[in-house]
Amino acid sequence: MSQSRTQMSAAVPMRGTEMSGPFVTFAVGDHLFGVPVGQVQDILTLHAIAPVPLGPSEVRGMINLRGRIVTVVDVRTRLGLKPAEAGSSRGAMGVTVENGAESYTLLVDRVGDVVTLPNHLLEPNPVTLDPLWRELAGGVFRIEGNLLVILDVERLLNIRAKA
Repeated sequence: MSQSRTQMSAAVPMRGTEMSGPFVTFAVGDHLFGVPVGQVQDILTLHAIAPVPLGPSEVRGMINLRGRIVTVVDVRTRLGLKPAEAGSSRGAMGVTVENGAESYTLLVDRVGDVVTLPNHLLEPNPVTLDPLWRELAGGVFRIEGNLLVILDVERLLNIRAKA
């Protein structure tokens, strides 16, 4: 992962919780997302993911990460995006995050840079943003003609079992 940084400080408030930059960025398809770097434990290339029988569709499976069993969450599925083309999961990346006392690995297409952005550039979620994304995002930054959607890790990992 490249460690290039935009040198500006930010403390980004998100729906009643304090989350602050910098952010680890990643892509799923053509979309750019970020999570607070303070919640990121590891960046890895995923190879062997053990499936979880009868698990929610968002849960791709489990991995053994240095002796710990970690749940792998497919961000593409969680965000309601189309499945990746067959064979495109080779080289898939994982962003391991901490939520409470548990670790989860977010399955993403590519990991980008660590960026720090000024708080005044954080915008509320646009009304045109997909309703599910609005629920999972804490705001957006406009960067070089793209939207960087800042995901709330706690809400992203709040996966409800389907009845």
